[in-house]
Amino acid sequence: MTSMLPEEGEYLTTGWEDDLPASDSLVRQGVLAHVSWARALTWAARGQFSEGHGWCAGRGGGASALLNWAIVTSPPRSWTVTMSALSAAYPEDVSAIVISPFPAPDLSSHGFELVGHPPLMFRPTSAGTRTPTTSVEVRQATSPQELQDAERVLVEGYPMPDMAELPPGDFYRPEVVDASTRVFVGYLDGQPVATSAAHSAAGVTVVENVAVLGSARGRGAGAALTWAATTTWPDQGAVLIASDDGQPVYERLGFLRIERWTCWLRS
Repeated sequence: MTSMLPEEGEYLTTGWEDDLPASDSLVRQGVLAHVSWARALTWAARGQFSEGHGWCAGRGGGASALLNWAIVTSPPRSWTVTMSALSAAYPEDVSAIVISPFPAPDLSSHGFELVGHPPLMFRPTSAGTRTPTTSVEVRQATSPQELQDAERVLVEGYPMPDMAELPPGDFYRPEVVDASTRVFVGYLDGQPVATSAAHSAAGVTVVENVAVLGSARGRGAGAALTWAATTTWPDQGAVLIASDDGQPVYERLGFLRIERWTCWLRS
């Protein structure tokens, strides 16, 4: 009988080596795609993006945690070392979010409080989902006015109060919407009421920045804008980090729950 044990000295792949392709696993794709999105978000906010072994941190320049994303990108050998590096990436008076795809200990000693365990969701291209019906007109935002409309809905509907004082068009600038990032805006009676963004990286589409104004809720706007972002690149699957409240909407669009990640906040 051949032993199931590896040969002495044989290297055993963990799934988190730097030279592994993104497609090694869905979770790896999800992690690398969200790292790319955090980089794009930081670029849009004219902030600073830093990376180290097993972590990345985007500082968007404001005090709001929504513009300051950090991601643990591989299982830490030492949470103390990783959290020290992440803490050093942000000034003490700046809020920040840390997303970990890996089980984490209590991080309160590092100044972070547990927010929850949001699920990573994935929609395969084989999902047989019909386009959601809505009275909202969905457009890809390409003109300066459409980008400003999307930006205003994001600020008011997400909300992102730190961006409220920025000049119109300062965040969703034309150069931000490039080959890998698309922005969508929904109109109701000619007024912008919903928005979403899609970002292509690591072979999947990241669906983010979905926001709907209160005046359009219950009109299918959120599903329609999520669908627009999800199907931007129809030949690749899509990923998103969901809230528990948002899961039913995403499941109706063909998204599947993969695993729960962990979210921490320094306020």
